[in-house]
This record gives sequence, structure tokens and C-alpha cells, in this order.
Amino acid sequence: MKVDGVGETVAAYLKAINELHSRAALEELKTREVISSWSALIEYVRREFQHETREQFRVIFLDRKNQLILDEITGRGTVDHAPVYPREIARRALEVQCSSLILVHNHPSGDPKPSRADIEITREIIDVLQPFDISVHDHLIVGMSGVVSFRSSGLI
Repeated sequence: MKVDGVGETVAAYLKAINELHSRAALEELKTREVISSWSALIEYVRREFQHETREQFRVIFLDRKNQLILDEITGRGTVDHAPVYPREIARRALEVQCSSLILVHNHPSGDPKPSRADIEITREIIDVLQPFDISVHDHLIVGMSGVVSFRSSGLI
């Protein structure tokens, strides 16, 4: 609505289009193997986070065939922090009976570079899930300048 000529109606219309686009992308992911469709996963997470002004932590729960079970927001926070509780992620992973998961969060600052805290919490989550034979395929950090993969960066 800060753009000249855009009122409440147009703003609501644009938000509705964005929501429909997100839901369509999620449906597309549900019909594919998430891991083998890396570009679809990256496109999906970028679309989900591109307009977020607060940090958000999500978990993508997968079955044995890497099919999507659930994409769930597990923490919403401030401009530079979102609460993450490894025990709660483990509890939820057991509830939905997943075999693996992908951690995703955003950096509203725009820089997707992992912080020391990001690396530490990822290690804690991996350690908590290990006794249950639930693997963490990756941790993705989304920023305006791109997406960083912990797996590709050698961090996990």
C-alpha cells in the first residue's frame, strides 16, 4: 500500500495471489520426491520466505521415500532470532512418523550465511534425532541473496 495507486483492495488481492501460489507449490512438492527435486525445493523455500520480515524456523518432515509428510512452522521470532527447541522437533517427528527431515529458516537481514548459533542448534537437533534413526538431510538458510545449504557447505 506504500506504492502510489495501491489501496487495500489491491494489496489484499496481491496477498491472495501469493497464498494461492504457495499452496500450489506445496501441492506440487507433495506429488514428488523432495530430495530428488532440489530445484523445486529451493524455489519453494525461497517463495515461502521472500517477504518475511521476521525470522521463522520450519521443518519439512519426510517419509522413507522422501515424500513430503508435513511442512510446519516450528518457531516465529524477531528480525534476528526464532526460537528452536530440538526436543519439540523430535517429539513432532515421532508424532508424524517421519524418517528424515529438512530444517529451513530465514535471515530477514538478507545474508544467508550461517551463524555460530545456527550451526550449534543444527548439531543439537541431529544429536537428539539420532537415537530415533531420523536423519537430517539438510538445513537451508534463506536470505534475499540466496539459499545456503549446510550439506553443500560441509556443515553437516
